[in-house]
Amino acid sequence: MCGIAGSLISRNCAAQVAPDRLSRVRDHMRPRGPDGAGTWISADHRVGLAHRRLAIIDLSERAAQPMHAGSLTISFNGEIYNYRALRLELEALGEVFQ
Repeated sequence: MCGIAGSLISRNCAAQVAPDRLSRVRDHMRPRGPDGAGTWISADHRVGLAHRRLAIIDLSERAAQPMHAGSLTISFNGEIYNYRALRLELEALGEVFQ
């Protein structure tokens, strides 16, 4: 199972997400996800995501996390086992996949 950590700093606080602290938490979760690691911090340094990856279905680097699509960033734990059917349905609605 993957490992996910996050940090959120209140707008009323002068502090920012500490990249080194977030990376240490991520690296401490290595046994949960030995296949990859990623960290993302928002431009305003108020949100941080860290991910340890256990690759099961998509073994490529394209599945590395946190994932980005435009202005959205997500760190996701789990597998979507009916992804083929969902993809067909979404493509029929005009969605484009990379």
